[in-house]
Amino acid sequence: MTFKASILTLYPEMFPGPLGHSLSGRALENGLWQLEARQIRDVATDKHRSVDDTPSGGGAGMVLRADILAKAIDSAAPADDPRPRILMSPRGRPLTQQRAHELAEGPGAIIVCGRFEGVDQRVIDARDLEEISIGDYILSGGEIGAITMLDAVVRLIPGVMGNMESAATESFETGLLEHPQYTRPADFEGHRIPEVLTSGNHKKIAEWQHEQAKDLTRERRPDLWQRYISTDSDD
Repeated sequence: MTFKASILTLYPEMFPGPLGHSLSGRALENGLWQLEARQIRDVATDKHRSVDDTPSGGGAGMVLRADILAKAIDSAAPADDPRPRILMSPRGRPLTQQRAHELAEGPGAIIVCGRFEGVDQRVIDARDLEEISIGDYILSGGEIGAITMLDAVVRLIPGVMGNMESAATESFETGLLEHPQYTRPADFEGHRIPEVLTSGNHKKIAEWQHEQAKDLTRERRPDLWQRYISTDSDD
C-alpha cells in the first residue's frame, strides 16, 4: 500500500512545492508516496468556472459552494475510498504528532484547501470532512497548511527517513520537547559542549538529555508539561 495524497485546491501549481525537495522529494521520486493536486474549478459548471458565492445571512467575502466542492471530492475519491477526508481549517483540531503517525500508517488522505471566508458547512457535514488546524493564526488559504501537514506525515512513512531511531527522540514523540543538540567545534565563542556528552557514559548522557528535555518543556510549553507529569509518576 502506497500513501497517496490528493489535494483539492484552487492553486494546484503550489504543489509539490517544498514537498518536492529533501526527504519528501526523494521519497516522492522513489515511489514511497504519491501526490496529486486537483483544480477545484475543473468541476465547475458555468462558463466562468465559479466555485464561490456570497455568504448567506450577509457578511464580507465569499464562501466555497457545497455543490462544487462535493463534486470535486467525489471525483477525487469514490465512496469506497478508504482515505480520510481532511479540510485544512483554523477552527479544526490542532495537528499533533500522534495524528501524523496515524495518517502515515494509512493509505493517504484527501485534503481540501479552503479559500475566501471558508467552506459551506453542508459539504463538511455531507462528506464527513475532518477539520485540522496547524496553528492559531490565519493563512490566505489551506495550501500552506496542507504542505505543512504532509511534511510532518511523509517523513514518518517507512523508508523515508534513513534512521528512524532519530525520530524517536524528537520533540513530541515522548511527550517532551527535544533536548539540546551539539556538535563540533568543541569550543564555540567560549561556549563548550557539556562535558557529559563527551564522557562516553551512555547512561549519564541519556539521563542528562532527559532532564534537559523536561526543563525545556516545563519552561516553554507548560501545557505539554502538565500533560506529561499527569501520565508520568516519576516526575
